[in-house]
Amino acid sequence: MAEPAARSAAAAPAARSAAAEPAAGSAAEEPAARAPARLLAAIVLSAALAPLNSTMVAVALPEMARDLHAGSGELRQGLVTSYLLTNIVLQSPGGKLGDRLGHRRALALGQLVFAAGAALAYLWPALPALTASRIAMATGAAIIAPSATAMLRTELPPEVRGRAFGAFGAMMGISAGVGPKVGALLVSHFGWASIFIANVPVLLLAVALAHLGVAAAPAAAAARAAPAAPPARFDTVGSVLLGASLLGIALGLENAHLRWAAALGALGLVPFVLWERRAADPVVDFSLFRRRAFVGGSLIIAIQNFAMYSILFELPQVAGRLFGAGPRDVGNTLVAMMGMMVVASPLAGRASERFGARAVALLGCSLALAGAVLLAALPFRAITDAIPALLLLGAGLGLTSAPSQSAAMGDVPREKSGMAAGLTSTMRYFGGIAGLTVLGLVLTESPAPGEAMREHTTALSVFCAALVLTLGCALTLPGRASAPAPTAASR
Repeated sequence: MAEPAARSAAAAPAARSAAAEPAAGSAAEEPAARAPARLLAAIVLSAALAPLNSTMVAVALPEMARDLHAGSGELRQGLVTSYLLTNIVLQSPGGKLGDRLGHRRALALGQLVFAAGAALAYLWPALPALTASRIAMATGAAIIAPSATAMLRTELPPEVRGRAFGAFGAMMGISAGVGPKVGALLVSHFGWASIFIANVPVLLLAVALAHLGVAAAPAAAAARAAPAAPPARFDTVGSVLLGASLLGIALGLENAHLRWAAALGALGLVPFVLWERRAADPVVDFSLFRRRAFVGGSLIIAIQNFAMYSILFELPQVAGRLFGAGPRDVGNTLVAMMGMMVVASPLAGRASERFGARAVALLGCSLALAGAVLLAALPFRAITDAIPALLLLGAGLGLTSAPSQSAAMGDVPREKSGMAAGLTSTMRYFGGIAGLTVLGLVLTESPAPGEAMREHTTALSVFCAALVLTLGCALTLPGRASAPAPTAASR
């Protein structure tokens, strides 16, 4: 009995020391616990600038056209279309660049390029310089977006990743929604050039938050963020072939008189695929398309963008033709959809951590489909009749985005996170362009109410058919993670 008592007495100090260790460790790790929040804020602020600037510029175009003595079409091509096309062309190379440089460095590079473009637009308010500045801003955004998405996958702990993607999606919706109001406020008080320079303080805040988050992050996180040693050469040939093909397809889809460009772009994918199959470090690794969750999640994002952006453009046109609804009435009605997306997206992040991405995405896809069906079936007497359908649609889109993106990114190797994020972003942009192409084929300028209602029903039928496909895609996402079996020690 004496020997066990002695061993017990000897073990007591060690036990007390071990008991005291968590307290000391928790104090030491307090800055590290705040690091994910700081990094998330930096990531979200940087990525939110792309949708914010897309919608801010729209309200400034009339003022810019008057001051610059330029036509609205010329401005739209130089400032809006060039921004969109540059984003489409550079998303995949931008993601690959992040995998090679490290996503933190790529994010900083994108912030620098974006800020330089914004400063150029403010300092040199002439149309050629503005076009160049918008291309520079789009280049920065194309580097920021995949790097930001990849950092949610590589830099944040798995237990908060679902919530992080939810917050990310909510902020994207908020920035796109408030863009016109922020832009109108800046233009009315400080002139249209202020919409460009206003980006710089936001970027400075994002850089400061990122620096604080990285400084507080544990060494292990820094090691995870460091890229593997890349091959000697970046896949420039593959990037050019892919960019030329995507540019041709996008131009052909946007402009009826350039359908030949879409055909050439599609044919251009053949040499791109042949080149990539033998490239030492391809800009697109086709093995990613053998991963079910990545393909399913990316397709959900593309299809839902197809429906969402189409409805955002279709509803104002049809409501104006049916009962003369003005922009203000339509805008106030569309807030129902955007608001529900902002509310549902963070909830989806938490729910996917608890119930699995598949269940939450299935619920979201079902609600989005129900909203589109209701919008197609209801008899329009006033624009406000669309609000119940838009609430359902917004809730469905918000519930689906975070689990789909989180599952898609979680299905790829860590070292290919940037490439995967770039591909997903490219598919998102093409979903929106494809939706606008469908609208161009379906909608006419006929003032007849019966014709407007028929076209509305036809367009919504296409969107409903597309949303049905998302239900099948949701089945490819992972279900709820099973709880680990109890060990003998825990029993």
